[in-house]
Amino acid sequence: MVAEATPSPTPAAQPTLPARPTVSFEMMPPRRPHAAPKFWETARRLVATHPDFVSVTYGAGGGDRATARQVVERLLEGTPVLPVAHLTCVGASREDVSAVIDDFLDAGTRAFLALRGDPPQDQPDWRPPADGVHSSVELVHLLREVESRRCAADPGSALRGAARPMTIAVATFTNGNVQAGTTRTQEVQRLLEKQQAGAGFAITQLFYEADSYTDFVAEARAAGVTIPILAGLLPTTEPRRLRRVEELTGVRAPQHLLDALDALPDPEAQHAYGTARGVELAQRVLDAGAPGIHVYTFNKYRPALDLLEGVHLGGHTSSGHVPDVPGDDDLARRPLVPGIRPEAPAV
Repeated sequence: MVAEATPSPTPAAQPTLPARPTVSFEMMPPRRPHAAPKFWETARRLVATHPDFVSVTYGAGGGDRATARQVVERLLEGTPVLPVAHLTCVGASREDVSAVIDDFLDAGTRAFLALRGDPPQDQPDWRPPADGVHSSVELVHLLREVESRRCAADPGSALRGAARPMTIAVATFTNGNVQAGTTRTQEVQRLLEKQQAGAGFAITQLFYEADSYTDFVAEARAAGVTIPILAGLLPTTEPRRLRRVEELTGVRAPQHLLDALDALPDPEAQHAYGTARGVELAQRVLDAGAPGIHVYTFNKYRPALDLLEGVHLGGHTSSGHVPDVPGDDDLARRPLVPGIRPEAPAV
């Protein structure tokens, strides 16, 4: 005789925890060998926060592309972080851009940030080549085409592509692109075109007011944009940096912020004030539903990490301690993760 089993009590429903916003950083590869140790120290500290990805840019015209590829390859081999390779197309032929894509894919890259790039500033009569890739929308299409060609030609590539699908991010401009002369509504339509071309998510250009982000997202959603839109933030700790960014992007910092920073007696006071201002902005966009924060670091880890710590997404303290990362030695001469030895040479 089999005893009747006693029904197990129904477990109490567990509360659903809110999803953690994503954290990511933009870094610029070192342009000269002597800058490599400082760059890799910054990389080490950023990687220690377990970001969802790190985007790796290069200079205007692609001059640092080879170094960027080395950095991406080393991050792939020596860290658990996902590197996203910037890819621009301005001034290059379709054949040349395809070759660059192949080069990155051969190195193991599976994520790209597709950008048109800036035309040469010292050539007022410059015109893009007729056989070139003229927009980020065309670049997204080309990325998909190159991946499809490689998968069709090689079953191994097809299998790897199925296991690790290519991810394509794009840029977007919450207040319109000052340099391109576009409005917010035009940028919403461009973002919709990028989504239709195959983009998986977007990262905004920097902004200084939360309404810039929330109003843009609301308009984008109404227009049919469904991909995630990450909030791109610049730590507002250095007035010199804010003015330089305006020269590069056309995005002007609020005058009251610049005046407040200029009135402070020293860099430490500026850092404290600017961090508080940045934390307030970051918290507002997160409270409004931003899926993540993408920090433009300019290769400085302290402002970025203090910003994240302020919204409880860090793991960093102002004392400089970074958990789970032993030692402070030069990362240009050792792997970023203990026990993993990258084969790529130090950059």
